[in-house]
Amino acid sequence: MNTASAALLFLAHCLLLLMGSEAGGVFDHGRHRVSLSRVDEARAPSRCGGGAPAQPGAGTLPPKPLLVAAPHETGEYPVLVFLHGYLVVNSFYSQLFQHIASHGYIIVAPQLYTISGPDTTEEINAAAAVIGWLPSGLSSALPPGVRAAVTKVSVSGHSRGGKVAFALALGHAKLALPLAALVAVDPVDGMGVGKQTPPPILTGRSRSLRVSAPAMVIGSGLGELPRGPLLPPCAPRGVGHAAFYGELDRAAAPGACHLVAADYGHTDMMDDDTPGARGMLTRVICRSGGARAPVRRFVGGAAVAFLDKWVRGDGAAMDGIRARPEQAPVALSVVEFLDEEAVAPTE
Repeated sequence: MNTASAALLFLAHCLLLLMGSEAGGVFDHGRHRVSLSRVDEARAPSRCGGGAPAQPGAGTLPPKPLLVAAPHETGEYPVLVFLHGYLVVNSFYSQLFQHIASHGYIIVAPQLYTISGPDTTEEINAAAAVIGWLPSGLSSALPPGVRAAVTKVSVSGHSRGGKVAFALALGHAKLALPLAALVAVDPVDGMGVGKQTPPPILTGRSRSLRVSAPAMVIGSGLGELPRGPLLPPCAPRGVGHAAFYGELDRAAAPGACHLVAADYGHTDMMDDDTPGARGMLTRVICRSGGARAPVRRFVGGAAVAFLDKWVRGDGAAMDGIRARPEQAPVALSVVEFLDEEAVAPTE
């Protein structure tokens, strides 16, 4: 080997180390202190003295109650709207929100409903209304000196919320802002193939989902498995993460990525403490991989890396995950990018 070749190999090794370091950084808490606040929804007065939800844009209050996580330091930050899973509370993701916000993002998490049936149409419209409220109303919910960059918005969601996020990206509701990126966390479209909830998003046809924004799909390896013989899986095969990624139209999306946490379950990215009966159900119904912190760090870090690449134009962390997936805080069974076939990482 000549001197020039040795020097190139050394530089390539250094670059891999640097990319790995960047990837490791997104999996740790970022440099920003985080403010976490609740915002009440706007309510129109009624003759009975109570109130009904106001029309979008009424005053400065949002059309749905919000949990907002934002950096505490003065500056302008991109916005990510996060949509909760079925029948859970937006605060169950507060530790995940704080991780993402610590890397310089504002997370707006509406409570789309308290009780809901199978149809997600109202959730889709409510999420679109929240996005429409952002340019005029979000500033009033932020710490002093913190500004939201709302020329575009990114959308994320977990479980049924991941389906709703896909629905928004597919144009099921008119959005006031263009989408910068889509991050679906273990998305689910119903109880199984042929048992989808309306409106169905998955079609059963490869590359049929024409999403024009960059799309990341994060999956759980245990989500397809039932907790016990009497319980259905929380993320059934055929209507979960693999189906969503498999149906993405690769020609339409500027970029796409599919990562799967092998040994973790459908709700394992939620907070360590999810109180109340609903919180208990997040641990009882879905199969779990144990401690939630590692997969929460993975989901938060992967989302930050993807947003950094497609919102901020900094692909170092995403490239690091691609080059060295073993640096993630959990084992990954699938690491797949738009221009590659699925890869099972070596241990």
